[in-house]
Amino acid sequence: MQVLWFRCDVIIPSVSLGILVVSVLIGSFFFLHEIQHEPDTERNCNMAEAAQSNWERYRTEGHQAFVLGYTGEVGKELMKELAAAKLYKRVVLIGRRQVELDPSFGPEFEQKVVDFEKLEEHAEVFEGLDTGYCALGTTRGKAGVKGFVRVDHDYVLIAAEMAKARGCKHFSLVSSQGANKNSSMLYTRTKGQVEEALKVMHFDRISIYRPGVLMCDRTEDRPGERVARVLLKPISYLFPTAITTPTETVARALINNAVAPSERKEEVYENKAIHQLSGTSKLCGSQNYQETSKSK
Repeated sequence: MQVLWFRCDVIIPSVSLGILVVSVLIGSFFFLHEIQHEPDTERNCNMAEAAQSNWERYRTEGHQAFVLGYTGEVGKELMKELAAAKLYKRVVLIGRRQVELDPSFGPEFEQKVVDFEKLEEHAEVFEGLDTGYCALGTTRGKAGVKGFVRVDHDYVLIAAEMAKARGCKHFSLVSSQGANKNSSMLYTRTKGQVEEALKVMHFDRISIYRPGVLMCDRTEDRPGERVARVLLKPISYLFPTAITTPTETVARALINNAVAPSERKEEVYENKAIHQLSGTSKLCGSQNYQETSKSK
């Protein structure tokens, strides 16, 4: 019987060197993403810093909004922020099932249960709602290829068309980092196709957000995503704007941007810009949003 003897004095240093090299390469990749220039940094930070005054003005204008995908992780954070800010006279939560809302939510919140397969029959739920937030989405693993495309593409565009016809002026979509209509990957290709389709609907204003890996404690158990988030936690600490985005950061960015005046009809916010809009980016030099929230 042959016994293999390994020379630890050779293997251990070699493996250690290999791990070090890989770590340096990975760290360099994230560092480069972290320091990548965001052309609208000043604009984004100014919008976050002006959040308090914009909120006060926006409240007086009597806006009404709807939220699609409010049972998802971004949607739930968005509802919390909207409930605290009290920006809208009316907030319609459009979904396929009734859920129990937090008792702290005000009377401006109302739920409308719809059949997304027959969404055209529920056009009245969009009546008079000038602002729309869409965080609707599923996964290929949960719904299959056809189900994923149906939810993330078809449902979103049908809802947008109906909302536009009923008076929606500003439509905000939570898309994904890497969204590209020509991508070879189903997920990013579908997201890119939706973005392009929304742009030609000619809303008065269309805002598209491309967050990185969403960091949150999901209610729904997704083992793969849970492992990924654990692995990404140290990266998100060292390089917060590189490839990860806390769900509350997305929600804050959605609101800060919605209340800010803008002359742009189309806005696409990449991950770094989302952090800046939320007021949590170190590049902005403040935690303005948290201070604003506390003052309310």
